[in-house]
Amino acid sequence: MGKRDNRVAYMNPIAMARWRGASQSAGPTIQDYLNRPRPTWEEVKKQLENKKKGSKALAEFEEKMNQNWKKELEKSREKILGGNVSSSKRKERKKKKKKKSCRYLFFTY
Repeated sequence: MGKRDNRVAYMNPIAMARWRGASQSAGPTIQDYLNRPRPTWEEVKKQLENKKKGSKALAEFEEKMNQNWKKELEKSREKILGGNVSSSKRKERKKKKKKKSCRYLFFTY
């Protein structure tokens, strides 16, 4: 009984690829990319100007935030200017609290 022949013929991969033919590409070719429609220089300038102007929604939002901020500033000014007496009382209370807390810190050890 003889041995079986398990030799395999060598297949040149380059020759096999040429024999199969050109592969079907899934996406656009380079020619498609180069031949795509492009905007004119005037259209590009208009797009750049529109980008510089910004969106209307953003401008409205910023304006609304500015108004809200002005209202908050007015309220805080009224509190500070109108409530000087109460602010001095608050300061005294804070000082007393600090003194009490300092006493506890020293005697807790």
